[in-house]
Amino acid sequence: MHSVTKGLLAGAAGTLALDLITYGDMLIRGRSASRLPAQVAERLADRTGAELGDGEAEDNRAQAAGALLGYVTGLGVGAAYGLLLHGRAPLPTWVGGPLLGAAAMAGSDVPATALEVTDPTSWEPTSWVFDAVPHLVYGLTTASVYRALH
Repeated sequence: MHSVTKGLLAGAAGTLALDLITYGDMLIRGRSASRLPAQVAERLADRTGAELGDGEAEDNRAQAAGALLGYVTGLGVGAAYGLLLHGRAPLPTWVGGPLLGAAAMAGSDVPATALEVTDPTSWEPTSWVFDAVPHLVYGLTTASVYRALH
């Protein structure tokens, strides 16, 4: 199996793990889904001139586009990991996991910050934790699955 394919599969597993942690947190704490991905999608649509529609359809499309951007990030980070490791042994999970988690977190937070949808410098420590933990789970899962496929 090619290293990029392994990375895609590992990234898919990591993305599933991130979603499970996120939805579990929503269930336990009774919180609503984050509007941040939808806001990023709306801002991107505005900047590119793409039409999302009006009213409820616009909101629904923005939510869907935001979720899809998350999948692109998760799969993309996994694929990039596979590409970078092509022909090399995988990193130990305890090294690769946090690196992959940080890359995925940057893949979602940097565009949101650049588009002025959020300002991480204003986040409370708990907000950092609730963003970092699911991304760390993503990274550890992605690194573990990639290693298992290798």
